[in-house]
Amino acid sequence: MYNNNIIFIGLDTHKTFTQVAVLPDNRGAKPESLGKINTNKSSFVKLARQLQSRFPKATLHFIYEAGPCGYWIYRLLTSLSHCCYIVAPSLIPKKSGDRVKTDKRDAAKLAKLFKAEELTTIYVPEAEDEAIRDLSRARETAMKDLKDAKFQLKGLFLRNNIKCAVKDNWSNQHLRWLTELILPHHSQQIVLQEMIQTINERIKRVERLVNELEYQVKQWRYYPVVKAIQAMRGVRMLVAVGTIAELGDLRRFDHPRKLMAYLGLVPSESSSGDKRRLGKLTKCGNGRARRLLIEGAQTYKHKANISTELQKRQEGLSKEIIDIAWQAQLRLCRRYQRLMQKGKHRNVVVAAIAREMIAYIWAISREVVISPTDPKTRIARLPA
Repeated sequence: MYNNNIIFIGLDTHKTFTQVAVLPDNRGAKPESLGKINTNKSSFVKLARQLQSRFPKATLHFIYEAGPCGYWIYRLLTSLSHCCYIVAPSLIPKKSGDRVKTDKRDAAKLAKLFKAEELTTIYVPEAEDEAIRDLSRARETAMKDLKDAKFQLKGLFLRNNIKCAVKDNWSNQHLRWLTELILPHHSQQIVLQEMIQTINERIKRVERLVNELEYQVKQWRYYPVVKAIQAMRGVRMLVAVGTIAELGDLRRFDHPRKLMAYLGLVPSESSSGDKRRLGKLTKCGNGRARRLLIEGAQTYKHKANISTELQKRQEGLSKEIIDIAWQAQLRLCRRYQRLMQKGKHRNVVVAAIAREMIAYIWAISREVVISPTDPKTRIARLPA
């Protein structure tokens, strides 16, 4: 009875407890609910041991949805030599008339759908990669907080008809001008001083995170990829780090079109019969990486040129990588001007350039080899 080759275990995870359902891999089998367990390491280790003793000749396949609990369950179960998969919640099939949703049903549904190969698993980064990604996102959050504080100060000036006498905003001269301002009411003066202090604190916070990110990235195994893709125009250090931290190993995509679709940079389509209708971008996948590419694509509105800064970024890179970057710049600059001359909206043009940018970035990543044995990585050409 228990000599099945594969046992599917559906996990409906929550902050404090997890619902468990078991489904053998034989025809006509139905999910069996095992109740709830605490969401902690000891409970999952105990669950894996119990299931292994109950099904000694079977391979355990754990499945749960991606969520705020992160990847620690996946890493724990895989460290115990079990198979574990994380599925995308937005891609789980759902019947239109299914109005009953419980934790017990969700766990059983995960096991049944995964057995039927109806679920899409997601890419799970390594712990080190996730740490760099958290640091990159923390810098992005700090930048957003800084912009919000600046907008609040500008709003105060607009309400009180105060015009800046310094053209270079947020320079040292501008910050000194802010400290010399005297508002008519004492309460407003307190608000102004608090806003200035908040802006100064958040500027220092951004500087600390940027310095730490630049230091940690140099110890990262994907640093050669980060350094290589900076040969592209519009891809500086922070853009390169953010893109690789969000996407991970780009070589897991066997074709750049799959990477474009993963980032949501392809147009939606609604075709039937002889008619083909293309709509807006799907905008699925990782929005942070897509936004970074959109920002980098803005630079291709100028003519192709190797600036001094870009030349410095390309120093030490192989000829193959530099050739790909130059070919990308020639093509994308021409394409930008050609689409603009056709009357396309600027946002449409930038999205098209960003879509091709990631293809060239993918090509550059194929030229980078990360040594599996030596902790210090190197840049070289991939073997044929």
